[in-house]
Amino acid sequence: METEATVSEFQQMLSERGVSRRDFMKLCGAVAVAAGFTELAAPQVAQALESSVIGATKGNLYPVIWIEGASCTGCTESFAQADAPDPATVVLEMISLNYCETLSAAAGWSMEEAKEQTIEAGNYILVYEGGVLKNWGGQALRVANETGTDILVHAAEKANAVVALGSCAVNGGWMAAHPNPSNALGVQQYLKEAGVETPVINVPGCPANPEWLVAVLVDVVLMQQLPALNGEDKPSVIYDQTIHDNCQRRGHFENGEFVYEFGSPEEAMGYCLYPLGCRGPQTKSNCGIVRWNHRRSWCVEAGSPCIGCCEANPMNPGQNWVEVNTPFYKRHRDLRIGDFVFQPGTVALIVTAVVAGALVVHGFGMKISGRMDGGADFEKKRAWDAKHPDKSIGKYDDGDAKGGQE
Repeated sequence: METEATVSEFQQMLSERGVSRRDFMKLCGAVAVAAGFTELAAPQVAQALESSVIGATKGNLYPVIWIEGASCTGCTESFAQADAPDPATVVLEMISLNYCETLSAAAGWSMEEAKEQTIEAGNYILVYEGGVLKNWGGQALRVANETGTDILVHAAEKANAVVALGSCAVNGGWMAAHPNPSNALGVQQYLKEAGVETPVINVPGCPANPEWLVAVLVDVVLMQQLPALNGEDKPSVIYDQTIHDNCQRRGHFENGEFVYEFGSPEEAMGYCLYPLGCRGPQTKSNCGIVRWNHRRSWCVEAGSPCIGCCEANPMNPGQNWVEVNTPFYKRHRDLRIGDFVFQPGTVALIVTAVVAGALVVHGFGMKISGRMDGGADFEKKRAWDAKHPDKSIGKYDDGDAKGGQE
C-alpha cells in the first residue's frame, strides 16, 4: 500500500508539471544513456528518481553548492536553459541548490550563511565553474571579503566530490591563454597544490552540455558512485571518443569530399569541414551523439567547424582550447616564440625562400668561378674499366682505349 501511495504521489507530481508516465520513462531512458548505461536501466533510474523526488518533499534533498570562479557564467546559463521534461529539470528537483551566485534568490549575508551551514553539515557536492586565479595571492577574485582561492579550498575540503564544470574550471580555459597575467589554472591542479584530496570530476566544454552535468549528478546523487573516469578524470562515456568518430560528415571525409570556402556548393552539400579548421579529429567529446537543445543539433551539424572547446589538460593551463586551436578557421594552430606568433605555413614559406635564395647564390658562384662554362669534364673511359680491361662493363671505340685513367 505504501508503494502504491508513493507511486500515486509521484505520478500526481508529474501530472502537475504536464509530464505523462510514458514521457517520464522516456526521460529515464535518456538519463540512463547520458550516465553511461543502456536504456534497459531506465526502470532503475525511474525508481531512484521517484525515491529522490518523494524524499525531497520530506526535506531529504541532496545538497549542492555551485561556486563561480573567474567565469562568464556560460555553463550556468547552459544548464538553466533546459525545460521540462528535460533531465536537468527533474535533477534540479532532487538536489537542494543551497548556494549559487547566479541562480539563488537570496543575496548577500543570508546566501553566504547558507553556504557556510552547508559546508559545516557536510555530505554535499561542489560544482565549481570558472578558472582559479592564483596570482596576487588569490586577490584577483574576491567574494564576501574572501579570496577566490580560499573559497575554493574551504568548500572543496568537506565535499563528497568536486565537479569542475566547463573548460575554464578544468584548466583555466580562455583565461589561461597567453599571456595569462592572473596565472589562471584548473580546479584539480590547484586543489592538488593545496593538498586537498577530494575527488574531482572534470567536465570540459565552453559551455558544458547540460546533459553532461546531468549524467554526473545521476551517478553521484542517485547511484551513489562516481562515474567511470579516464586518465584525466573526465567521464569516460563522454570524453573517450573523438568528435570525428561520431560526426555526421565522417563519410564525406572518407570520400575526400571537403569544404574549402564558406558559401560554396560543397558547403551546401554538407561536405567535411576539415580544411576550414575543424578540430573534430583531435577533440574528444560526444557532442555529435548528445547534441544540444534537446538533441536538435550541434556545432558541426549547424555548419560550423568544431573549434575544440572540450580540449583541456587539467594539469597544464597552457594546453587550453584557445591556445591550442586558434585561429579557429585555419587548418593549423598558431605557434609562439615569446611574443612572436606565427603560422606553420609562414615557416614553410621562409624555409622555401631561404633554400631558393641559397640555390641562386650557389648558381652565381658557379658562374663566376667558371665551373659552368662548357659543362663538367667527363671521362672518355671509366677508370675502373681501364684498370680491368678483362672485366670492362662499358663498350668503347678503340680510339677511347687510352681515355681512361691508368
